[in-house]
Amino acid sequence: MIEFPFLVLVLVLVFGLVLLAEALLARYELMAYTAGWRVPTVELPQGMPYARGADPDRPPDAYLVYLDGIGKRRFRDTRDGGQLVEALIAGAPELRVLGQVQPYSPLADPLVNRPVWEWLRHRVGLLLFLHNVMQIFVAADHRYRPLYNRAVGAQIANQLRLAAYRPDSGIPVVLLSYSGGAQVATGAVEELRTHLRAPLLLITLGGFHNGANDLTHAHHLHQLTSGGDWIERSGTWLFPQRWRLFSRSGWNRARRAGKITVHRLDPATHVGQDSYISPEARLPDGRSHLDRTAGTVIALIRAHCGACRDS
Repeated sequence: MIEFPFLVLVLVLVFGLVLLAEALLARYELMAYTAGWRVPTVELPQGMPYARGADPDRPPDAYLVYLDGIGKRRFRDTRDGGQLVEALIAGAPELRVLGQVQPYSPLADPLVNRPVWEWLRHRVGLLLFLHNVMQIFVAADHRYRPLYNRAVGAQIANQLRLAAYRPDSGIPVVLLSYSGGAQVATGAVEELRTHLRAPLLLITLGGFHNGANDLTHAHHLHQLTSGGDWIERSGTWLFPQRWRLFSRSGWNRARRAGKITVHRLDPATHVGQDSYISPEARLPDGRSHLDRTAGTVIALIRAHCGACRDS
């Protein structure tokens, strides 16, 4: 009778120690960046372009930066094998698309490039997700948030420059974020304004973020959500800055300014066979969830680009 409670206690203690270790590692990477102990990674794997889509010899209608969810652990897209990015490139050849940004590494260092993490990936894969989850909470923590925003914002700006983006060109930059990538996208607004002075459009897909980041210099934020997405809803409960009571938070100021538009993608879920990016789940009109999501994103970007040209 004593053995089972003892086993549970051991498992709880081990899990607690793992979470503590992950929290310390997440903070260490940010401190290493801030103190200048390590230099962020800039170069991509051999043969991997800095952007795909529109011909680099002429200005595209917009640059699209895709910030993936917590499954992101390498330069190439991982959550769905890159199907969303491929659908966007195929459906909107006028865009230049970047999918290599590491939202959960201030040093732009993919987990799969680290020997210890590569060993763990084959034995305790859950730790990879815990690492990125902890990075989200570091990015949301008021003590570290400005440093994290600066680090990943600079990473995005550097990758855009390497993809031939010219500051002050007036070409829109779109930050499309999935799940926890929304915390990074909203935090990168000020850094991108400083470095690139680009018109910024944010599109969150099941966005999980704390609502504290200032969105004043974003042109607009389109919130793609669904009633079946309990993970996104948990963010609205978990973070007080998302509550209407905290009227001075960045999220609520943007909402009052008319900068946030909600688009429903029911009955999609956050993950699984019925997720926003599922190629199998079908709508009554025959489209897949992936087709609808990609089509919605493309329509929003084209409307934004048209408004920029007319202004």
